[in-house]
Amino acid sequence: MRNPLPPVPSKLLDVDVSTEFRRGAPTAVLVAAPEDDTELPEFGGVRATGKASDVQTVPGGKPQWIVGVGDGEPARYRAAGAALIRAAGSALVAETESGAKPSRSIQVELPAEATAEQIEELTFGLLLGGYSYTVTAEDAKPELRSVRLVTPHERAVPAYTDVVTRVGELAAAAAFARDLANTPSNVKDPAWLANTAAKVAGAVAGLSVTIRDENWLAEQGFGGVLAVGGGSASPPRLIELEYSPRGASAHLLFVGKGITFDTGGLSIKPADGMHLMRTDMAGGGAVIAAVRAIAALKLPVRVTGLVPAAENHVSGSAYRPGDIVRHYGGKTSEVSNTDAEGRMVLADALVYGLKRFKPDAVVDVATLTGAMKISLGVRTGGFFATDDALAERVRKAGERVGEAWWRMPLLEDMAADVHGELGDVRQTPGGPGGIAAALFLREFVAEAKWAHLDIAGPARADKTYADVVPGATGFAARTLVALAESFVAGS
Repeated sequence: MRNPLPPVPSKLLDVDVSTEFRRGAPTAVLVAAPEDDTELPEFGGVRATGKASDVQTVPGGKPQWIVGVGDGEPARYRAAGAALIRAAGSALVAETESGAKPSRSIQVELPAEATAEQIEELTFGLLLGGYSYTVTAEDAKPELRSVRLVTPHERAVPAYTDVVTRVGELAAAAAFARDLANTPSNVKDPAWLANTAAKVAGAVAGLSVTIRDENWLAEQGFGGVLAVGGGSASPPRLIELEYSPRGASAHLLFVGKGITFDTGGLSIKPADGMHLMRTDMAGGGAVIAAVRAIAALKLPVRVTGLVPAAENHVSGSAYRPGDIVRHYGGKTSEVSNTDAEGRMVLADALVYGLKRFKPDAVVDVATLTGAMKISLGVRTGGFFATDDALAERVRKAGERVGEAWWRMPLLEDMAADVHGELGDVRQTPGGPGGIAAALFLREFVAEAKWAHLDIAGPARADKTYADVVPGATGFAARTLVALAESFVAGS
């Protein structure tokens, strides 16, 4: 019987660059909207609109599609590529169901003046716009296999090819992170997440993956991870990824929240929306996918990834409000809300990572607080940082790959609220939720250069936009890769 689960990682399209059209492959042409009243070209009786993401079908003609790129800004190219690949995929299915044998490849005629940045964004859209994750026993629908980008400039082919290769790894990171977060939690327990990371990331040359089980966690004193995972029949894991190339110019530590399902524990969540908690390990998925991509790109930067993975469940062995939990390194937390579990597992991993690996900078990523979603919506990630230079690197990295970030304040007048009475720190001290969580985590990073990325909003989507489709988005994976790139040779 066919396995209803899709493969992880997803296989993306092959994209190549050439000056020659592929015979028999359907063609798309890109058209920008004019700045004035200039009349747009006509193809096979269809007048182009040039409107951003508008895909027009030319019946029985060549090109088969006219794709609008609006004002030509790079972001419009990303949206255009995504719209095209969705339209082409739908056409392929329709033709196949009608009994035809259509081509599994398409080609895109690039404008003569296309820039490398526009090609980069177009490729992101093409690779990720058609992403899907469906658990079904039905036969798989036919899918496109490749896209050719056709340029009139032979000298541009090598440069465009380099762009496409880099984008291919970044898109693969986003898709892999989506796969991990979309996998249902009756499959994805901490052991599954760890084993999948070992299988997929461990296959990349130069990248090692070590899995720490519950016995090791107990021996080492990972009280936060053990407390959160204590209510589940599926024991927790710590996933360690290590990429250490010769001549590395810097050492970065990435820590990702890996809660494979979150009921809220004894502070149980409302039933509405709980099904979405399969994506509560989106931060951990982003870290796994990003470190894999960094190694695949052979970036000369040492990167360590840590993902504390646990299920937050309700049982007689679940941790309780009022408990005092001792973290790795000895600091204690007063627990007041078992649904604030992400910061509990991150605290252990942050201290462990800083003490063992002594990185130049540390970045944690987590679907941490609903407050951040309320503050910034579902398309912008919030981040906090103790170092201005690191904060600017994060912002620019996101801008480079099309992920929006907004720096939030670490309010010093709230810092004292985190200090505990029965323990060293209070898990949920009250006040603005996202800021309070960040101040709690800051207690565990000492004087390190640290950034905390809260992706509770943009980690999931309920509608299609640009290269995003409903479900997990893979948000932050590309930012982490671009952040590592910014440390190459101290750039």
